[in-house]
Amino acid sequence: MSYAPETLQKGDLLPSDVQLLVNEKKKKSAYSYNARRSPYSMLWTVILSIISVIYVIPVILVIVNSFKRKAYISRNPFSIPTGKEFVGIENYVNGINKIGFFSAFLNSLIITIGSVIVIILCCSMCGWYITRVKTFFSTCMYYLCVFSMIVPFQMVMYTLSKTADSLHLGNPWGIIVVYLGFGAGLAVFMFCGFAKSIPIEIEEAAMIDGCNPLQTYFQVVMPILKPTCISVSILEAMWIWNDYLLPSLVLDKTKYKTVPIAIQYLKGGYGSVDMGAMMAMLVLAIVPIIIFYAFSQKYIIDGVVAGAVKG
Repeated sequence: MSYAPETLQKGDLLPSDVQLLVNEKKKKSAYSYNARRSPYSMLWTVILSIISVIYVIPVILVIVNSFKRKAYISRNPFSIPTGKEFVGIENYVNGINKIGFFSAFLNSLIITIGSVIVIILCCSMCGWYITRVKTFFSTCMYYLCVFSMIVPFQMVMYTLSKTADSLHLGNPWGIIVVYLGFGAGLAVFMFCGFAKSIPIEIEEAAMIDGCNPLQTYFQVVMPILKPTCISVSILEAMWIWNDYLLPSLVLDKTKYKTVPIAIQYLKGGYGSVDMGAMMAMLVLAIVPIIIFYAFSQKYIIDGVVAGAVKG
């Protein structure tokens, strides 16, 4: 049997027996791939593609109608704006001036970023503590966090609004504490699942090197938790940015408005609505979170799988 030379240059031919083995390997790989494919894979691809298009259509309609005159939106909602229907950016300018969009945008940005940072920091530490400290207290804490995920918001919203008002949490900084309470359930659940997969020997080695628990957490555990941190950040940010009910109950709306609350002020008396400005503001409201999701989506599956099914 002949052998290939120790080093091959680009364009060199393999010996015939080696080339035969390579071809057989390719055939086996192609056969195994085709064998694994479902006979209905193409059908499922078509069905899921159609469903995806159906979900995207409402977003496209909002964008298209944001460039129409108010009178034509209800009359011809599915038409492309041309001629008299097209108003350019007039709806965007009117909407921004009417609702004070930039002030509301800043409030939403402060609340979203602040809440996500606090949730990541507190819940990751809590999940690590629950995983490493096996006591009755830590077990109860874990199951309370999991139980909070299934409690309907309507059951606690009256008590919540009264408590938040008593503690003077009706501002962008105070509502961060409220979001921490509501976002902790999912975050702790995911962090606990991922923390179970971290070898405890790594933490023991850090402690032998002189790290205290805080140093061990921030220098060793936190970097390993990065995939789950990113996934939790994405999920929590999408929820907090789009949330309407909780800020409407907690915030002092005479001073502070988030983007979803500000958009509702485009409704006038007797049910009249400036549809053009509302469509334009909806576009501005969804663009930041779509951009954030587009740049971060690749981390979602890895983090969710790592945090939800291990342990």
